[in-house]
Amino acid sequence: MPKIIPVPDELSQPFWDAVNERRLIVQNCIGCDRLQYPPGVDCRVCESATGVEWKEVEGKGHIAAYIVIEDGRLNRRMPDQPYNLALVTLDEDPTVNFYSNLPGTPPYEVPVGAAVEVTFEEVAPGQLIHEWKVVE
Repeated sequence: MPKIIPVPDELSQPFWDAVNERRLIVQNCIGCDRLQYPPGVDCRVCESATGVEWKEVEGKGHIAAYIVIEDGRLNRRMPDQPYNLALVTLDEDPTVNFYSNLPGTPPYEVPVGAAVEVTFEEVAPGQLIHEWKVVE
C-alpha cells in the first residue's frame, strides 16, 4: 500500500527523528507525568507551565476499534481499498492513541482487543513511518 511521506514541522521533528531510529517516543508532561500524542506545545491534561518532554515508550498496545476504508478520497490509496484503519491504544497509557492500517491483517478481519506492536517501514530514502502489527 502506498504510504504518505511525513513532512515534519518543528513540533513533530523529534518524533520523526526517533521513528527514523526505529524508536517510538511520545510527549510526557513534566507537571502531571501524563503521556500525550500527537505532540503539543503544552500538556492537554493540566496545561502545566512546566512543559513537556519526549519519552521513549515500549511500542506495545491493543486494538480498541477499527473501520474499513472502502471509498477514501486519497488518490494514492484508492487502488488498495478496502483497507483497515485501526485505533490502537498504548499499553503504557490507554489514553494515548495511534491509527494504523495493520499491515498483514486482511480487511474486515481485525481482531478487536488483540495485542499489537509498533513496526517501522521505509517510505522514502532515509524516512521511516511507524505502523502497528498484530502480535500472533
